[in-house]
Amino acid sequence: MLLLAFDTATPAVTAAVHDGATVIAESYQVDARRHGELLLPTIGEVLAAAGVDKREITAIAVGVGPGPYTGLRVGLVTAAALGHALGLPVHGVCTLDAIAHQARRDGLTGPFTVATDARRKEVYWASYDADGARTAGPSVDRPAELAAPERSVGAGALLYPDTFPGAAGPEHVSAGALADFAAGELAAGRELLPNSPLYLRRPDAQVPAGYKAVLPA
Repeated sequence: MLLLAFDTATPAVTAAVHDGATVIAESYQVDARRHGELLLPTIGEVLAAAGVDKREITAIAVGVGPGPYTGLRVGLVTAAALGHALGLPVHGVCTLDAIAHQARRDGLTGPFTVATDARRKEVYWASYDADGARTAGPSVDRPAELAAPERSVGAGALLYPDTFPGAAGPEHVSAGALADFAAGELAAGRELLPNSPLYLRRPDAQVPAGYKAVLPA
């Protein structure tokens, strides 16, 4: 297996190549306003660093959110286009699951919650048991509406210490962790998600109330 993975559901623009056993190349940079500009060059960089031609890739894994509409769609459209052009399967991964996988890989133990910044004074969140299995979410809520978890990670948790005391990193998703999670799920014969967005709420840009379409005479 040669798996290309990337995610644009958080402020991070991140891509990685995984050979089925380990991450062999990874790039990670935080720039919430340049997903569209940075993603394809980043993919090119990790393929070059891994010494892999794009035609050698056997599958694509992409973070499907939850996340802001504008950034998230960059990754989903790119995955769909590459999958179509190269004739590859495209597997979706919940971005919160990838962050949870990274947290456990970094040594976090016991039940915990992952929370990312959903803006509008809300967080995207999901909870996990000691084995890393998701037990609640993904959902979007105001932090004050949530019960304070004993352990938490993610940029959303760090923003609201009253709800998430003692919150820690990782702040954003890493494509290396996403790739490792996806490779493990595929090796175990478990299905991943389709390449469809987990928006959880309507986009910020909406047609104004009372809008009247003007038809040609």
